Amino acid sequence: MLTSTLTTPTRLLRIEGFALLAAAILLYALYGGSWWLFAALLLAPDLTFVAYLAGPRLGAAIYNLFHHQLLPLALAAIGLLVGQPLALSIGLIWLAHIGMDHAAGYGFKYPDAFRHTHLSSKGPDRSRA
Repeated sequence: MLTSTLTTPTRLLRIEGFALLAAAILLYALYGGSWWLFAALLLAPDLTFVAYLAGPRLGAAIYNLFHHQLLPLALAAIGLLVGQPLALSIGLIWLAHIGMDHAAGYGFKYPDAFRHTHLSSKGPDRSRA
């Protein structure tokens, strides 16, 4: 059974999330991104929650795809390499979102329940209700 106690590995993963958040914000500021765009898109990856309407297995898969660092890193790198500031901005905002989630203890979802993540078990336990 998962507990909300922060074990050493969990604490390190949350610190890593905070570092990602800070680095993404710093790079965003250095590259002169629009703070209006940042505010508007920071929570956009959480729209993947809608996939849970199709069930927890698909919901977890879609959520995890959009909360993994590979896609936003690729987008930011492409934006940087081809001189597309919007792609760079979106990639950095996306990375900031992932860092924020991990720092707050929200991690990759397991397919059994929305609240069951690799970092913690968030919310009330409805499995015993």
